[in-house]
Amino acid sequence: MHRHGYQGRKFHRERDQRRALLKGLADSLVKYESIETTLPKAKEVVPYVEKLITKAKKGDLHNRRQVIASLQTVASAHKLVDEIAPKLGGRNSGHLRIERTRTRRGDNAQLARISFVDELGEAPVAAPAKAAKTEAKPAPATKKPAAKKVEEKK
Repeated sequence: MHRHGYQGRKFHRERDQRRALLKGLADSLVKYESIETTLPKAKEVVPYVEKLITKAKKGDLHNRRQVIASLQTVASAHKLVDEIAPKLGGRNSGHLRIERTRTRRGDNAQLARISFVDELGEAPVAAPAKAAKTEAKPAPATKKPAAKKVEEKK
């Protein structure tokens, strides 16, 4: 017997259980922006979520409905389309990264962390904060007391 043409891992589950597992993992990844799971599950969920991100970037009604159907909750689908996808605009693919973390204590299974490659935090807020720090430096005030100490020692 051969396995030619069969794609994907079965995870010792029925088809509907596998689909529910992928939906749940994808939903958690969108909600928490980083999850830890076993390495084979991580390798299966990354292409699933990459396709959802591509649909979410288009953002029209049809693609939004497809994203809603592919995730467990409507709130996480809206978060993906409205918040996450616009921040990932400069990249065509490769939005997610898999990092091996540790082995699980009970069964020694290899665990991995899935996270977004780009930071999803507030990038525009950081730029004004740097400008405020440069304006607040009192450089001349620190030089004058040092000169007085030299005069007092003489």
